[in-house]
Amino acid sequence: MSVAAAIVCAMDELVERVDAQDRVLGTVSRRDAVREGWLHRVGVAVCRDEQGRFLVHRRAERLSRFPGHYELGVGGAAGVGESYEQAAARELGEELGARAAVRLRFTFLNRSGLSPYWLGVCDAVLPEVGAPDPAEVAWHDWVTESELRRILRQWTFTPDSQEVFGRYLAR
Repeated sequence: MSVAAAIVCAMDELVERVDAQDRVLGTVSRRDAVREGWLHRVGVAVCRDEQGRFLVHRRAERLSRFPGHYELGVGGAAGVGESYEQAAARELGEELGARAAVRLRFTFLNRSGLSPYWLGVCDAVLPEVGAPDPAEVAWHDWVTESELRRILRQWTFTPDSQEVFGRYLAR
């Protein structure tokens, strides 16, 4: 690996660039994927508790992407060789301090964020939230489906949250 490549690896996560059919084309930095509009993969978990309520959280103000926005899914970019489920499970641990089995529910080509990406939406049942990372999560709470419908119209959510919720309910 060249010195320049090693510096990129240390400064930015590597992701798999994929095509319109979600087939791997190669490895790129996430920063380049976003800047160039290259498709890559993101895995998120829609978390519910044992009563069926949805977990909603507000992103920390210091985050580079959508600071202070509310979000339905917990997740992030899938690393090289990582499945949607693995990415969502890893992010549950990193962001919420929670562990749970995740199950892929559906994927779709999301064009509503900073750049287009394939979004794998997973289910996760969380009996409780662990210790959220304050650098990632500023606030969280459980809400019913009707409460979520209302706050999606009233609060500032990440661009994909509305579409994730609609597709989630349709399946």
